[in-house]
Amino acid sequence: MKIFVKNMVCGRCISAVEHIFNDLNIKISSINLGEVETESEVSDKDMLSLENNLLKTGFERIKDSSHQVIEKIKNLIILKISELDIDENFLLSEFLTSELHKDYSSISKTFSQNENITLEQFFILQKIEKVKELLLYNEFTLTEIAGKLGYKSVQHLSSQFRNSTGFTPTEFKKLKIHNRKPLDWV
Repeated sequence: MKIFVKNMVCGRCISAVEHIFNDLNIKISSINLGEVETESEVSDKDMLSLENNLLKTGFERIKDSSHQVIEKIKNLIILKISELDIDENFLLSEFLTSELHKDYSSISKTFSQNENITLEQFFILQKIEKVKELLLYNEFTLTEIAGKLGYKSVQHLSSQFRNSTGFTPTEFKKLKIHNRKPLDWV
């Protein structure tokens, strides 16, 4: 049985969800960002306990198919950005179409109607959150960050960063409060 889970955005999320399933003695055959496959059907009583425990930990079971697609889209985008290997010719539309095997216009429409933000805006916000993280770690120069996240130039990154945050990357680094958002809140 496949169970879709909202707000799984990282490896720690996978561990937390796996722990919830184990505590309820629900056997898992596989677990990935956003979805858990169980070895057998889950009883209504266990499903109710599972849903309550997921909610307590900041997760949520996704029941309808459009929300399942949206969660899959979010997870694909978050994973792509976390790889730090986005080519400057990267096209979000081609990436999602090939990963989901669906028409981009329907993917985009479903996402926008349910999230009140376009796919492109979501992608940009996720990249900006990654830029914030990388700036705070101070491991890469701004030029290296721009290259790893598919920006054509540092100026393009800086312009997008300023439009989203109100600060230049340099100003952001100097702030005492860095206003980062969890990836599942963007």
